[in-house]
Amino acid sequence: MAVKKKFPYKAAIVSCNGGCRAVKGEAGCSEGCIGCGACVDACKFGAISLNEYGVAEVDESKCIACQKCTKVCPQEIIHIHECANYIVVKCSNKSKGAAAKKQCEASCIGCGICEKTCTAGAVKVTDNCAVIDEDACLSCGMCSVKCPRHVIHDLRGIFTPVR
Repeated sequence: MAVKKKFPYKAAIVSCNGGCRAVKGEAGCSEGCIGCGACVDACKFGAISLNEYGVAEVDESKCIACQKCTKVCPQEIIHIHECANYIVVKCSNKSKGAAAKKQCEASCIGCGICEKTCTAGAVKVTDNCAVIDEDACLSCGMCSVKCPRHVIHDLRGIFTPVR
């Protein structure tokens, strides 16, 4: 189904790699996608599905950024982003380094390499997790290339593999 989009194009993004296989109330990342499917049910455009790990994924070509998924996500990890900015952080873990590594094989450990690498000053580590200011980001991809945990992704697959 073709969807008419408004410029600038926006779409939802899920801030979770799925490496933690988060389950509410159990050990592991308490900030990750729990695979409840509320976002899938809320999306009338079929833009969200659960991948092989049970983590929500968004098809930007179908998403109109209506924000229904952001409102129903119990983990509050779905956000709207500018589609022109291909560099995104796919983690919401707030735990510090060693604890984050134990919780998830693909979590941000708050090392700050991305922040130091970003010449535009668009990346900041807040609550032990990288955050990108999309208004300042140049989409150069250096933060994604330098990220030792592969938490920062290039959605085009140019600087990092598409996951």
